[in-house]
Formats: sequence, structure tokens, C-alpha cells
Amino acid sequence: MVHVLSSRTLLQPADPERSRVFYGEQLGLAVHREFGTGPERGTVYFLGGGFLEVSGRSDAPPSPAVRLWLQVEDVTAAHEELRAKDVRITRPPVREPWGLIEMWITDPDGTPIVLVEVPADHPLRFRPGI
Repeated sequence: MVHVLSSRTLLQPADPERSRVFYGEQLGLAVHREFGTGPERGTVYFLGGGFLEVSGRSDAPPSPAVRLWLQVEDVTAAHEELRAKDVRITRPPVREPWGLIEMWITDPDGTPIVLVEVPADHPLRFRPGI
């Protein structure tokens, strides 16, 4: 059995500095660590229970199979804040049939990111009888 101690998602953007501005300044993710030097240096951000590493450079477009799922406390507040920072919002907050409130944005390379709010009455927060 593999005993996982830590994990991270790795992104190799077309323009690393543009992606660092997006994830660090526009989304406001806290930096866990940085490594290397120059424009292709690596930056690792906290993602709640995981990490997002932006490092290197890629000329290939991002895979449509890669998406980021980020739980936030208040998706409506996040919507207002990100709209004010000119983040590309592809879908405003909507309560889904499964009860989560979701908003979709994209990073500068087009990687889809869903911001999710779990309402207080949702089964992910509370399960009656347990």
C-alpha cells in the first residue's frame, strides 16, 4: 500500500509570471514555498488540504481533463472579489441540484476552476443520525 504523506497538483503554464499573478494576487492563494530562479521558477501555493505547484513552462495547451476544485467559505463574496479583479468568470454562482453552490472561473491558460460553497445544511457538513 502506498502511504501518501503529501500531495500537490502540478501546472506548467504558458506564461509562468502571468500564472503567478493570477494564483497569488488575483485568487490570493498563500505561498507555501518557492524554488529556483528566473521566470520559470516554481511557486507552490496552499490549497486547503493540498498544494498547487506552478513551475516550468509549456507550449502545449492545458488538458481539458484537468480541473481544479476549490472549496470556499462564501462563493458570493468570492464572486464579487474576483469580478473586481477582472478574473475570467465563466459561470456565476449557482445552487446545483445536488445542493452545492458552484461558480466557474478559468486561469490564464484556460484551466477550469470551480469554486464551491458547501451550505450549512448540506450532507457534506451534517448527516442526521450520526
